[in-house]
Amino acid sequence: MKTHAPLPLWSLIAPIAGWLLLALSLLGLQGGLWLVLMTAALIAGVLSAVHHAEVVAHRVGEPYGTLVLALAITVIEVALIVSLMLTGGPQTTALARDTVFAAVMLILNGIVGLCLLVGGSRYREQTFGLLGVSASLATLAAIAILTLVLPNYTTSVPGPVYSPSQLAFVAVVSLVLYGTFVLVQTVRHRDYFLPPDAHEDHEAHAQPPSNRLAAASAALLLLSLGAVVLLAKSLAPAIELAVASAGAPKAVVGIIIAMVVLLPEGLAAYRAARANRLQTSLNLALGSALASIGLTIPAVAIVSLATGWTLTLGLDIKSTVLLLLSLFISTLSLGTGRTTVLQGVVHLVVLATYLFTTIVP
Repeated sequence: MKTHAPLPLWSLIAPIAGWLLLALSLLGLQGGLWLVLMTAALIAGVLSAVHHAEVVAHRVGEPYGTLVLALAITVIEVALIVSLMLTGGPQTTALARDTVFAAVMLILNGIVGLCLLVGGSRYREQTFGLLGVSASLATLAAIAILTLVLPNYTTSVPGPVYSPSQLAFVAVVSLVLYGTFVLVQTVRHRDYFLPPDAHEDHEAHAQPPSNRLAAASAALLLLSLGAVVLLAKSLAPAIELAVASAGAPKAVVGIIIAMVVLLPEGLAAYRAARANRLQTSLNLALGSALASIGLTIPAVAIVSLATGWTLTLGLDIKSTVLLLLSLFISTLSLGTGRTTVLQGVVHLVVLATYLFTTIVP
């Protein structure tokens, strides 16, 4: 039986370097070279977060490990969106919608599509537990439609917004749905989210890390995620300027924020698919989408109700069609328990369509 290797030095240095650069940025350092250093620290922080998340996941086992990463990143994502809303004022009331929609599209079509393509290319065909994936997709479809589509069709106030009472109701419903999903995933039907051949998982042949090592990785995971999001926030003005200079829609900013936030989960899911652990990849991807929308909407709803700002949630017709198409395709491609490269290509084509029509509406 293999013993678990100690934490590599780079995974310790990366989050510390990120926080050090953030501290130095408070002194007013700026310029092209400084932006390059911040970007490098951001990438290093993402890689560090992935490594420490895998250590924690190995210690606590499935599906708790994927839940740890999904919740940690989503909490930071919520903090980032809320802080940008409070800083930007009423002009940013559509930022949460754009970011959450981008996250759902990137996960359903980007992360899932890439994992299916890589796994299918490497192993020809992969299998996963159908019951857990079906539960995830059903919950995701309900929350997505209630929060991003229904506001266009309610009549108490003109869409695409909810009235205060409707917004409070949908926020509570989102929390109830997500909370019930977590209960099912971790307690009542935990076996739904385990690989069909869990007893043959190659990780079982490696000794889990000690409690001390796992605790250290958990702390470093939070440090890495915090550095990633704060570095992304520091780079946001440069990103917004670049988007404006290119003449691209403001929704592109939400896509970029979602890409940065989802990088750790995306890399972890990709590595799991390459190791023929597609169940772990899907747990990560679908769990992240559920956490993103199920926790972000209630948080921004509280900000909206507390400040009196109008929160724009409803998607336009083009985005609604793409969201419904993504949910429909995901239900079909993940509805048999077996996947090949074909499903991966279909998801990635939908992602490319989403990205292209966002820039060229």
